[in-house]
Amino acid sequence: MSIPELILVYVTVLLLGVAAVAIYSELRRRRFAPTATEDRIFRCTKCGYVYTDDPDVDRSRCSQCGQMNDPIAF
Repeated sequence: MSIPELILVYVTVLLLGVAAVAIYSELRRRRFAPTATEDRIFRCTKCGYVYTDDPDVDRSRCSQCGQMNDPIAF
């Protein structure tokens, strides 16, 4: 093998190793990352309590004081 071929093989092996580590770390991150929730977020206008409720609920009752609240719009 000539020197350019050895350099090409060396660089290719290193790049494949870096790609394998990147793919492995991405798969591992996805496995342990929390999943996004579909719940709506509410903040009570009376007591300020922040809570969540089902995504199909338009208004929700605060569990602390009983006030009906609209969801927070981001």
